[in-house]
Amino acid sequence: MTSVVTITARTGPDEISSIIVPSGTEGFIVEPPYRKMGWRASDTHGLTFIDCRVPADNLLGERGRGFHQFLATLDDGRIAIAAMAVGVLQACLEESLAYANERKSFGKPIGSYQAIAFKIADMQVMAEAARLLTYRAAWLKDTGKPFKQEAAMAKLYATEAAVTATREATQVFGGYGFIDETPVARQYRDAKILEIGEGTSEIQRLVLSRGLGLPIS
Repeated sequence: MTSVVTITARTGPDEISSIIVPSGTEGFIVEPPYRKMGWRASDTHGLTFIDCRVPADNLLGERGRGFHQFLATLDDGRIAIAAMAVGVLQACLEESLAYANERKSFGKPIGSYQAIAFKIADMQVMAEAARLLTYRAAWLKDTGKPFKQEAAMAKLYATEAAVTATREATQVFGGYGFIDETPVARQYRDAKILEIGEGTSEIQRLVLSRGLGLPIS
């Protein structure tokens, strides 16, 4: 269990601040872990605060800037999530390619059939496109340039491509892909959260629309 948690909480009228809460603080309750479809290695718990008090020194950054800090963290995190999606895409490509050359049907590798070959070709395109979008967003961040739009684009495309790739990789593996022991089965379960964490795909589209100057309400 972690020694501290960082939360954003209302600290006044129209005011949100970031606060550090040490584990063991009276009134801070860590609920039992959630049962999740994927990402089971990620220890995820509900947190409850009942009359929980911490010293003013536990304020993280300037009071009232918590929401701004939270949004800035999301921009950074979108690049990280996009990079994770690139890893999923690459894994699906490599695993599908190896299996398509190894598995035989009607006396020849299944990769010789156009239906399978085209799926794997599409995976390569998605992996390369996602990688380039992610690298560009990361480069802009590292060089101190604005990167909000690029992070949203990378996150949106890479994560949706990863979900598509896991579905197609499972299809390449056929019934074997539905067995827990196969890597693609785990990728299939794990990929969905990538479209949700650090802002859903719908939020990325909202960010991009606003960045384009569209009158989004």
